[in-house]
Amino acid sequence: MSNLLAFGLGYSAAALGKRLLGERWTVIGTGRSGASLSRIASQGFIPLAFDGQSVSGELLDAIRAATHILVSAAPDERGDPFLPLCRDAIAAAPNLQWIGYLSTIGVYGDHDGGWVDEATPPRPVSDRSIERLAAEDAWLALAAKTGVPAHIFRLAGIYGPGRNPLERLMAGERHSIFKPGQVFNRTHVEDIAAVLYAAIEKTRAGDPAMANPIFNVTDDEPAPPQDVNAYAANLLGLEPPTLIPIEQANLSPMARSFYSENKRVRNERIRNDLGVALKFPTYREGLSAIHASLKTAAGS
Repeated sequence: MSNLLAFGLGYSAAALGKRLLGERWTVIGTGRSGASLSRIASQGFIPLAFDGQSVSGELLDAIRAATHILVSAAPDERGDPFLPLCRDAIAAAPNLQWIGYLSTIGVYGDHDGGWVDEATPPRPVSDRSIERLAAEDAWLALAAKTGVPAHIFRLAGIYGPGRNPLERLMAGERHSIFKPGQVFNRTHVEDIAAVLYAAIEKTRAGDPAMANPIFNVTDDEPAPPQDVNAYAANLLGLEPPTLIPIEQANLSPMARSFYSENKRVRNERIRNDLGVALKFPTYREGLSAIHASLKTAAGS
């Protein structure tokens, strides 16, 4: 029996978990609040409370039983929330075969619209990305010490059902931030699950390509956000959203940090080394599929 323990079971980890449940895996996910634990249980996973302050006996049992660990909880200025409390238990876990860490392409920093790949040295700018890179290093160090294979997945902007511009437009959001020359990569949550699944299988098979621990998980087409929003509006039969120059936009500090970095991210490793053919290689395929599912749901 294979057992996945997801530290911080969120949107992307749940997509992988659903796929694994179909193959008779046990999937355990941690959550901090009652609402998150209820959500985890409603998706068919085993919920496990973690308050960030102590490790329960149940969590120690889950670590001992885990064959695979996926880390999707974000770090903060104190570092990764799990390692300080769980490092020794993970190092001693008798069944552990793989560790996956969900990071961000933000660790590459700003490249003025230029291309980056996994060989590009990280140079994070925002505090959030600096913390992510430190957490990457900490998990890789633990894996090296224990001999357990570990992989870092640097994700682009995540979208999918329930998290996409179509539903934001339907909720009344009718504007796009405009910054000349700005592009972003994106990745559909189903493609993230496919990449993670392929990494698990390739590691199980001992594929030598898995010795390189870093994978960029992005679509094929970095695109301006206003183009994506206009495409979503067209699918809905709406006028393109009004463009608001970034200088006039009332952005949160986090949103403004996204627009302060501009890069195009290559994804050849997920195709060449993992053999993943993206189901949604651009935002057009992804949004069209979501639109079709929304129409089906509305008609049912």
